[in-house]
Amino acid sequence: MTNRFKKPIHLLFVIGVAGALLSSSVLAAATLLLAITGFVISYRKSLYQAGWDKPKELRLLHFAFWFFVLVNVYSWALEGFSYEGGKTLGTHARFILFWPLIIALSYARLGANTVFAGAGLMAVSIFGLLGSALLTNQGSLELLLSSRFGGGINPISFGNIALLGSFLTLTGGLFFYRSKRRPLALLFIVTGVGAAAIAMLSQTRSNLIALPFLLLLLVPLLSRNLRIVSLIAIPVLLMTAIATNDRMSGQIDGLMNDDTLDSGITIRMEVWRQAWHMFADNPWTGVGLGGYTREIEASVASGESSAVLIDCCAGHAHNDLLNIAAKIGIPGILSWAFLIFIPLAIFARHLFSTHTATAHLAVAGSMVSVGYLLFGLTEATFNRTLFLTFYLLSVSGIAAALFNELGTSYVRQRTKTVSATIITKNEEDHIADCLKSARLVADEIIVLDSGSTDRTVEIAKQYADILEVTDWPGFGIQKQRALEKATGDWVLSLDADERITPELAREINHRLADPDADAYKLPWAVTIYGARLDFGRSGRAPLRLFRREGVRFSDALVHERILIPEGRKIRTLRGRLTHYTHRDFGHSLEKSAKYAWLGSLEKHRKGKKTHTMIYPTLRGLMTFVQVYFVRFGFLDGAVGYLTAVTYAQVTFNKYVGLWTLDRRPSEPDRE
Repeated sequence: MTNRFKKPIHLLFVIGVAGALLSSSVLAAATLLLAITGFVISYRKSLYQAGWDKPKELRLLHFAFWFFVLVNVYSWALEGFSYEGGKTLGTHARFILFWPLIIALSYARLGANTVFAGAGLMAVSIFGLLGSALLTNQGSLELLLSSRFGGGINPISFGNIALLGSFLTLTGGLFFYRSKRRPLALLFIVTGVGAAAIAMLSQTRSNLIALPFLLLLLVPLLSRNLRIVSLIAIPVLLMTAIATNDRMSGQIDGLMNDDTLDSGITIRMEVWRQAWHMFADNPWTGVGLGGYTREIEASVASGESSAVLIDCCAGHAHNDLLNIAAKIGIPGILSWAFLIFIPLAIFARHLFSTHTATAHLAVAGSMVSVGYLLFGLTEATFNRTLFLTFYLLSVSGIAAALFNELGTSYVRQRTKTVSATIITKNEEDHIADCLKSARLVADEIIVLDSGSTDRTVEIAKQYADILEVTDWPGFGIQKQRALEKATGDWVLSLDADERITPELAREINHRLADPDADAYKLPWAVTIYGARLDFGRSGRAPLRLFRREGVRFSDALVHERILIPEGRKIRTLRGRLTHYTHRDFGHSLEKSAKYAWLGSLEKHRKGKKTHTMIYPTLRGLMTFVQVYFVRFGFLDGAVGYLTAVTYAQVTFNKYVGLWTLDRRPSEPDRE
């Protein structure tokens, strides 16, 4: 595939977002065509051939979408593949298109301009829908305002998505303002405000719940003075919105005068109770995708529930969490939480980025997740095709754009001098590549060798500025020796089996132009058996880069720590530190045994004790659970499983070794 395919991909994305409220078919067709394009690009490996370094955050998002579908398949199978359940699964199955969408949008280098162009045109379409309604009502605004405005679709769906689209447009306006495109910024801001006002005509109460939170998400994009003003303005805007919402003001009057709720809230509370009882009776399985409808029908037939539930609530419980809990149980709750909070966590991490495009896309992505979380309080958003498809396309587009923009954001050159320190012993297979990568960011390279018997020293002489051969006192003391020889403002402490990737080098040089911290953690990308591991213990970010002054290493034999003076700020970079932990499985066994025994000796030196074999066993099991499940090691496939077992074995051996050190050798029998 060539670059001529990239513009149509951008166009399809814009059409899908902009046309979402005009016709759900436009949104669905654009999403499907983008996914098909992604399948083709993936089949031809065009993106990987272009050097795409797959971000682990996108893999995590992919898991969130797929897990939601798999849990639904599990529920459908458990209830016997019912027809009603199949219809629900058919809606949810669209989420499997997430990865091909990411492939297509990443290949096309989707960026902030395209994302916000789609949002802006969506706001224009909202004005178009209002204009069309006015023409239908012969220009009578009073007649239009006397009923809930829905733009030709369900007022709840219209109101929620229109509000979200208007705030994405406002975010785009602030992006264009920061990018010195003032006329375009003004146009977007005015259009976004107008679209938000039209969204409020839907009289949707969940809009009033979401409004203050969406406004708060805009605050990080404002100047310091405007942030103070906004904290005053947000309550005023919220009170104005409540006062102009007839349904909400009527509800408030009813509560104050005769303590009554309107029929809509009463019905919702009744169906929420029913959904809760379904979950409470079947916490691990729910009643099934189709079982919810059968339970509601049975409840109405028995006279336990109002007949009105058949018309309004037989398909879903008007609350995302309760709806999924009733149908699928605890696995469903977990899948819903992943679907909302994994994207939110990934986007929110970049809310205060100094890179303009990144910060604004992070706000946009956070708005989508927060919006759906709050809309889902009174509506089953993931049970409606329009809601679900818009979430799929918007999260895919914003995520792809965010990481595309991040990849081009590191442009500054460092102003601080850097010394790279490496300790070695018999590392001839690694040392050349390690030192070459270190030179991408280091002015000075220091190598301390502990008596290598291979060509390590000979190779290191070609790249190092300082090379010394010493004894071996342990990891901590040896790294401290290397640190004491450093003269740079900053120090990069590397192991011989680690590499600085070009992207990480650009990020380090960019950050050290004007450091925003005193030390940085560099995320590992462990590479073994032909696979790069992004999760499990491999997903850790060890401290490797720090301002030299006042820093020292602990004197531990193994697993030494960098001791940073109290009060200094530590941040984590995005780029990956490639880590080639071992050459083959035999080397893995040898290295694991060595580290386990050194760990035993270190704990024994500190006076630690293990009295029974139960403790090593439990620690080994806990390590496996943490690495494989809690840290998502299963996402790394078979190699991820092998790694989790290896870490568990090392933990077990370490504490067994400590147990043996606490026991005195028995005296030989004497006859």
